[in-house]
Amino acid sequence: MDLGLNGRTFVVTAASSGLGLAGAQALAAEGANIVMVARRAETLAELADGIGEHARPMAGDLTDPGTPRRAVKTALEAFGGIDGALVSVGGPSAGSVLGTDDQTYRDAVESVMLPAVRVAREVVAERPDARLAFVLSSSARSPLPAMAPSNATRGGLAMLVSQLADEIGPQGGRAVGLMPGTIATPRIAQLHGSGHQGSRAATEGPIPLGRLGQPEEFGAVAAFMLSDRASYITGSLIPVDGGALRVP
Repeated sequence: MDLGLNGRTFVVTAASSGLGLAGAQALAAEGANIVMVARRAETLAELADGIGEHARPMAGDLTDPGTPRRAVKTALEAFGGIDGALVSVGGPSAGSVLGTDDQTYRDAVESVMLPAVRVAREVVAERPDARLAFVLSSSARSPLPAMAPSNATRGGLAMLVSQLADEIGPQGGRAVGLMPGTIATPRIAQLHGSGHQGSRAATEGPIPLGRLGQPEEFGAVAAFMLSDRASYITGSLIPVDGGALRVP
């Protein structure tokens, strides 16, 4: 199936590893141009070189309010336009609802919600009919144990995605949220190692498909949702979780 992504241009954040990298690779494989944004300049440059002519690295911290504008400017200068973004942001610290202090909650808003809103603001300012996909989590629908900062901010961002879809829809823009379950990324390995999500075997048990997802499986969904073939899908939250989410 031709996804109609050839020659399109997207900003992809948190693109040096995990789900952001998987999305960037999937988009580039379909012929899209990508501006890869992440903090680790050397790693990012190596990954962009591996992808080839469709990729441009841009080192930047998403907690810096100026980073999204720089990313859009890089897309315009390198590829002559911008069509949308795949917005992946940092993972907040683990913690219980009552045992998490005020500053940790503030940090979660600064690392999850505000960067995503800023990227959307800058992309839509340049391209009112932009295609935007936000990497959320299954916690946007069902809370994860001991992950209160993530549960609060991912759920809040999910509601903003739905409202954003209403706001940009009249101009032809689309916004969707992607809800990965447990995907085999470095962050998940870190959480398993710290004990915050139990062992890998315990995590796999309740998943109907009986295994963790692979990053490339998530990347394929992200590319499709940003493509011409998903042109009548907006405001939706799409689970990519092997059937684990048990709520509508």
